[in-house]
Amino acid sequence: MNLIEELRWRGMIQDIMPGTEEQLLKEQTSAYIGFDPTAESLHIGSLVPILLLVHLQKAGHKPYALIGGATGMIGDPTGKSEERNLLSEDVLQRNQNGIKKQLEKFLAFDENQPNAAVMVNNYDWFKGMFFLDFIRDTGKHITVNYMMAKDSVKKRIESDNGISFTEFTYQLIQGYDFYWLYKNHNCKLQMGGSDQWGNITTGAELIRRRTGGEAFAFTCPLLKKADGGKFGKSEKGNIWLDAEKTSPYQFYQFWLNAADDDAKKWIKIFTFLNQEIIESLILTHDSAPELRLLQKTLAEHITTFVHGIAGLNQALDSTRKLFEKQNLPVESLSKEDLETIEGIQKIPYPLSRLISSTVLEHFLVETNIMPSRGEARKMILNGGIRINKNKIDYLEIALSPGMLLHKKYILVQKGKKNFYLIQIYNDTIQKDEDYSFFEE
Repeated sequence: MNLIEELRWRGMIQDIMPGTEEQLLKEQTSAYIGFDPTAESLHIGSLVPILLLVHLQKAGHKPYALIGGATGMIGDPTGKSEERNLLSEDVLQRNQNGIKKQLEKFLAFDENQPNAAVMVNNYDWFKGMFFLDFIRDTGKHITVNYMMAKDSVKKRIESDNGISFTEFTYQLIQGYDFYWLYKNHNCKLQMGGSDQWGNITTGAELIRRRTGGEAFAFTCPLLKKADGGKFGKSEKGNIWLDAEKTSPYQFYQFWLNAADDDAKKWIKIFTFLNQEIIESLILTHDSAPELRLLQKTLAEHITTFVHGIAGLNQALDSTRKLFEKQNLPVESLSKEDLETIEGIQKIPYPLSRLISSTVLEHFLVETNIMPSRGEARKMILNGGIRINKNKIDYLEIALSPGMLLHKKYILVQKGKKNFYLIQIYNDTIQKDEDYSFFEE
């Protein structure tokens, strides 16, 4: 299969401009994708664009990763209902440095390679540009009627919040990025999410009108979970590529807990396994879905891709200790296990409160494990809380020093996969009490 055929089979193409496949078959082609520098780390919503660049480079073409240093100061109205906060230059610079470090893990930037990846920042060509020059040399080529016809703009204009002139100009600025890369790097192809189709085609149109040249584009579909939930989100928020923000264990667990229908789609998109292997895996999975072969294969491959084999081993070790020992007594977890298993949120809790026999529902709220006593009671009665691996389904239980593991810890599990290690610290000042059960 050629590159476009492969990406189609993997479910990674939604819209494509005529002639794109022929261009990629004709010659080595430079292509780019833009990354929004609104955080120091990319999240898994950025993995599809990253993988598109990786596939492109593997096929012998030249990938460009564009960091939107200038557009990050403006805001993209696409998919948003209201104006977003603008970022300062210092924040943008910090975010760009973090993203660059991440992309270097996935793409080959070795300048000795003919198709070495290149990173560019649109702030570099916009920072010295005068507004009058931009509207004279670029703005005159794209009509307001053309810009207002884009879905992203129409939806914002029709909304209660409207759209500022700042965000209205976003598609023209992104279009100029494509023009600039075409003119200075012979970049003929832009890729991105399907929500960017309007902005991307504006760039191709600007190239045609300013140079008479031909540019190409294709987009990938925006992923949604089978249950209607937003892809890339967990109970704790975004699933980040930075191990400091989302640990390898938490990252691995996200994929491991994928629904069967999602796993069948995602294993094509997020691994480099070929069609024959994937189809065989799906058949084997369907014969014994309880073994979760697809989810395990998906989780192992994507965790290795993002965090390396060391990150995968760390995730597997934590998973084994927390889940494969689920039927063993909690004492099977050593003090070192409790301290070193990553993915467990550690929460300090005062000894004085434990001594006063805090009721469980109060304890869950005090430690921020549950947002309210009502939610805590509901979770307890539904059997969703385990203390030291023991399911609790009645409200009368109170926490006490006798529950301490290794004289210092309480292990709390909420639902199937959220673990909390309560670390008791001595806040008492009385000298006449016997606290021999407690170990600092």
